Amino acid sequence: MIREVVSDYLQGRERAYEVECASTGKEGLRLMREESFDLILLDVMLPGMSGFSLLRELRKHKDTPVIMITAKVREEDRLRGYELGCDDYVCKPFLMSELYAKVGAILRRAKGNGVTGDETERESPKLVCGQISLNPKTREVWASEKEIQLTPKEFDLLITLLHHPNQIFTREILLELVWGMDYDGTDRTVDNHVKKLRKSLGAAGRQIITIYGKGYKITE
Repeated sequence: MIREVVSDYLQGRERAYEVECASTGKEGLRLMREESFDLILLDVMLPGMSGFSLLRELRKHKDTPVIMITAKVREEDRLRGYELGCDDYVCKPFLMSELYAKVGAILRRAKGNGVTGDETERESPKLVCGQISLNPKTREVWASEKEIQLTPKEFDLLITLLHHPNQIFTREILLELVWGMDYDGTDRTVDNHVKKLRKSLGAAGRQIITIYGKGYKITE
């Protein structure tokens, strides 16, 4: 059901994409080997072969951008995906508009770098906004040209904002995207982590703007 909904949504939007689907890991691996794609949406829980195993096999031959779709929100699961070479994560349940935005952002970066699905030496895409840059694969973060260390939640919060510069995120949406639907926290959780993230970023922390009565956004 999720596969069909995602396919219909991506093909039905104004900037429609051509979508090809596979219902099992083996079928997906066959398509990846035989055809060229600009982007792959890869579920972790697949019949016959896990998404992690499929990604490992893919990376032996191609560097096609990959967004993992998963119900697993543990930090170690995300790290495993990044270590295997995925470009981004979407955790279930997710907003279709959020997935659509991530697809567009990654395709724009790939196009800007002159990347196609067959290239095998694609550089790790960095997210850059003003004085802040972040490498999703290595989880390295720079602010004002200095490398800084973030806690896992600070990193997840920052990468969520960086994926959509100038977009306002409500506290409720940030709780869902960063902490997960099952997290029993409050708006203060978001406020406290934003405060800590700003402090960690130093002068660049001013790029995270509070929108009174709405939430937060990141700007240049």
